[in-house]
Amino acid sequence: MSDKPGTPRPQIEMLLESLPYIREFFGNTIVIKYGGAAMAEEHLREAFARDVVLLKYVGMNPVIVHGGGPEITQYMQRLGLEVEFVQGLRVSDEQTVEIAKMVLIGKLNKDIVLRLNRHGQPAVGLCGDDGSLFQVAKRQVSGPEGADLDLGLVGTIKRVDVDVLNHIAEDYIPVVASVGADREGRSYNVNADEAAGAVAAALDAYKVIFLTDVEGWLADASDPRTLISETDVEQIKHNIGDGAVKGGMLPKLQACVTAVERGVRSAHIVDGREPHSLLLELFTDAGIGTKVKGQR
Repeated sequence: MSDKPGTPRPQIEMLLESLPYIREFFGNTIVIKYGGAAMAEEHLREAFARDVVLLKYVGMNPVIVHGGGPEITQYMQRLGLEVEFVQGLRVSDEQTVEIAKMVLIGKLNKDIVLRLNRHGQPAVGLCGDDGSLFQVAKRQVSGPEGADLDLGLVGTIKRVDVDVLNHIAEDYIPVVASVGADREGRSYNVNADEAAGAVAAALDAYKVIFLTDVEGWLADASDPRTLISETDVEQIKHNIGDGAVKGGMLPKLQACVTAVERGVRSAHIVDGREPHSLLLELFTDAGIGTKVKGQR
């Protein structure tokens, strides 16, 4: 049966629902952390590229910061190297950093750039070394008893040169691989979640979105029904302080806190296993995943 005269079809209703969001986000910067499941399968890689190109065409300024943890792990295992994580961060020696740079810069970054180009928007691949984009220092992490843990060549970002990104973002989609170097030129592995949060804060982005392998932040990591759909910095800090946040969710929530405390209006943790989850979060009333409210 056809729709009654004057009744919008479902497809039209979806387009109309997106209009206020397109108007709100027009001209604003959206930083997207890309990694995990969203990079694992061909149909998800295609969906992501199309989504990002659409954002550019409707007047937004998307900036992609990507990791590639699963592929780094695969290459390390092929070479017989030990893979170890502490508090969601990869313990990294010189060999690990070398592999990370080869995988992130030499392979994944260029794959993303080529895919975006093919869908109609020119993109430029970067890493933290290009134009001194990231100034990095060795990251200090405290263990359960307060003692410092040595993660090796794991870096934390001290400064982001926004001039580099702003110049490129005028005409291109920047695609940033999460590695960087210190003042002496020593390379470090940088967690991609941290990098995305730092980039969003430095750019004064409107939003930062983290694509991940779960529905969002779950109160019980084993139960998808415990999704926390909206939260704030105070609740995140309380749960981190209590030790309730573990594994890969820890750096994501820490990056959300960094971003919104420095002026980003909201941060979102979204399931990258769902095709077009980026558009669903941005352009629908319900949204998906976990939203971390900003402070302005």
